[in-house]
Amino acid sequence: MRKSIFMLMFAVVAVVGINSCTDDTIGTSISDIQSAIIEDSTFVFEGVSVRNRHLRSRSSVQLLGKVTADGYGTLSSDFVAQFMPTTTIDTVGVHGGAAWIDSCFITMRVATTDVTGDTLAPMRMDVYKLNKQLSTPIYTDFNPSGYYDTGDLMGSITYSASEMRKSAYNSTGTQEVSYYEVNVPVPVSYARALFNEYKANPSTFSTPRAFASFFPGIYITNSYGEGHVMNFYDIEFVTYYRKYEKTSESADTIYPAKTQSYMAVTPEVVYNNNINLDVDDNIETMIANGDAIVMGPAGYEVHANFPIQEIIDNFRNGSKDALSVINSLTLEIPAEKIANKYNIAPPKYLLMVKESYRDEFFEKDSLTNNKDAFYAEYNEEEDSYTFTGLRSYVLDIIKNKGGAAPESDVKFVIMPIDVTKYTNSPSTSSYYYYTSTSNAEVVTKIAPAVSKPSLAKLKLNKAKVKLTYSKQTIF
Repeated sequence: MRKSIFMLMFAVVAVVGINSCTDDTIGTSISDIQSAIIEDSTFVFEGVSVRNRHLRSRSSVQLLGKVTADGYGTLSSDFVAQFMPTTTIDTVGVHGGAAWIDSCFITMRVATTDVTGDTLAPMRMDVYKLNKQLSTPIYTDFNPSGYYDTGDLMGSITYSASEMRKSAYNSTGTQEVSYYEVNVPVPVSYARALFNEYKANPSTFSTPRAFASFFPGIYITNSYGEGHVMNFYDIEFVTYYRKYEKTSESADTIYPAKTQSYMAVTPEVVYNNNINLDVDDNIETMIANGDAIVMGPAGYEVHANFPIQEIIDNFRNGSKDALSVINSLTLEIPAEKIANKYNIAPPKYLLMVKESYRDEFFEKDSLTNNKDAFYAEYNEEEDSYTFTGLRSYVLDIIKNKGGAAPESDVKFVIMPIDVTKYTNSPSTSSYYYYTSTSNAEVVTKIAPAVSKPSLAKLKLNKAKVKLTYSKQTIF
């Protein structure tokens, strides 16, 4: 019972601010119990930059283009992708069969905010059909040679982002989103072959695996120009066809331009951004001089040793002959923007994951658990990243490992990531069969950052590891 009372008291006094590594008396009870909150931020956090070209880029966007930015380097990216097929192709009223399909396009969309570089720069993309199914797992240093033939060119288009601008409007006529759209003309024979396959073998369209045996996918590359990279969030194979319909008892018509998407790139299929980053010499010099640089995509990450053993030892030494409870453990890392052309910014999110757990984390499409992996969002006002929720990490070592941290609990990787979030709100909660009156963001996916260029210097010499615990001493 006394322990429960102590815990309640700790919750009350936790709001009192104490200077680092100090011990202030909160008060004395009639039983001569002294309560204090201890803040210890005397720990040193160190790390080094390590190049990593080999990332499992299970991002929901496809990065395409080439851009050179002084102070950053030269980034080029193309991609391979399978397709998720539609489960139903419209054949009713298509009396001419496949011959009534008039044209088809590969339609690609990108948000106007997701272009890095010069939107006026002329570029050219080529689309090739893959000749075999993609292997898995697949990584950012994947070489598509051997998966396509230069004779299987499906289509090409020359474009600049500024010519592709579109807008979407809601029912009230208010613009909701602005985006760029590119439509690559494809020979109609591809759409007709898909139509005929659906008529003959509809089971081909039942699963992505079955469909990939018939149509392995595409390879899209930048074949001309340099100036920007774009991360496409939507890629579809769209057809235009004729359809007969009876409009009344005495009238009928043939609609000449019906549209349908036969297939699309979705998170459920295999796809990959094939990335090459030639880092600017100034960045390489900074790293050679000991600066901790994080850079994406497929650039630099930081390998660091977390001072967890020193934290545990300090906690135990400071808790002798007392009842103590760890309140929190946090890591704040100041960041510095690095001047470059196109103002390439620090990563929006960083992942801090145990080095021994990193591969498993991405292979299993995991989320952070506050024990083996943590993430932080860039604070633009403070120019810093703060990792919170590390309390479970230190408690796991104390409770389950006798307070002795093995090397696997010490070595961490800090790397740029892409984070996908869903916002629960009263207007959408009905889809999840519960009622909510709050707006809460829920993280649904974490992947290595391949969506856009990013660059920052982490000021590890000013990083602050802070342990906060409550202590009661009975005299």
